[in-house]
Amino acid sequence: MDIGVLLPTGTAQWGPADDPRELVAFGRSAERLGFSSLFANDSLISPRIEALTMLAALAPVTETVTLGTAALMPFLRRPIQAAQALASIDLLSGGRLTVTVGAGFPGRFGRPLYTLSELPWERRFARLDETVALWRALWDGADAFHGEILRFDDIPPTTRPHRTGGPPIWLGGATPAALARTGRQYDGWLPYPPDPADYASGLRNVHKAATEAGRETEDITPALFVSVRIDNDIESGRRALDDYARAAYGMPLEELEKIQAVVTGSADQVLEHLGRYVAAGARHIVARLGALDLHSQHDQLERIADLIPCVQAAADHASTSESS
Repeated sequence: MDIGVLLPTGTAQWGPADDPRELVAFGRSAERLGFSSLFANDSLISPRIEALTMLAALAPVTETVTLGTAALMPFLRRPIQAAQALASIDLLSGGRLTVTVGAGFPGRFGRPLYTLSELPWERRFARLDETVALWRALWDGADAFHGEILRFDDIPPTTRPHRTGGPPIWLGGATPAALARTGRQYDGWLPYPPDPADYASGLRNVHKAATEAGRETEDITPALFVSVRIDNDIESGRRALDDYARAAYGMPLEELEKIQAVVTGSADQVLEHLGRYVAAGARHIVARLGALDLHSQHDQLERIADLIPCVQAAADHASTSESS
């Protein structure tokens, strides 16, 4: 069972006196506290430290944590240059990179990004899958690639990652098509369903697609992206998360929690709720901390770190129950 944290790279998560250079120390603190991964978000909608820049800064100053994207939007970048950047981070980290990708969502959090990137909204999922296939081909030494959308000849030698075949690539998304594509093509699944029951059913569909494609289900990491706030009780936690949702998303908490996993309350209440996702099959939790300045982010980091042994014990219990 892995417990990771989403780095507060967005300016909505900083206070007026915060220095963004403190994010490097934040990542190192998370590693010392026992978190097993550090993830960075990717967007052009709100100002933030760019995801790959953040991970590159952390690669040489951390030792064991996985460095991940949650989720990277490949259409924001030229595909060959992105392959070079990802391979470089994997090299600098000694093979600790995990790349979660997404194609964006309808509405203001997705389609405007395609306009800014001068790419068509249509066939975005095919473009995403082809981009990932191109990356994998380049990391294996290919000098040409011929897809339906992306076609390149005479590709010069590119940077090879630390690991043969490159870093694992996860998919973010929970539509039926995304579940099938995860099972057929990707190394992990990182959704954020509000209901643990939806996580369980989604994971079953991922496994079904993997089996039909001749893949081992154990080769696909079942991860979860979840916003977490430990507070005195659920009511106080919800008030703080409402402030967070309005600052980060421009919407109240009651709207955000309809589309994203959100957990709050006392430490015991948060542990109980996370345990439901563990029972549903999640084995790598990426926690986004519901706080609006780096001091409060550090406080939440320490509170959640205290829960790591209990969440891992819950996963051990769930795995034992599954095998018995």
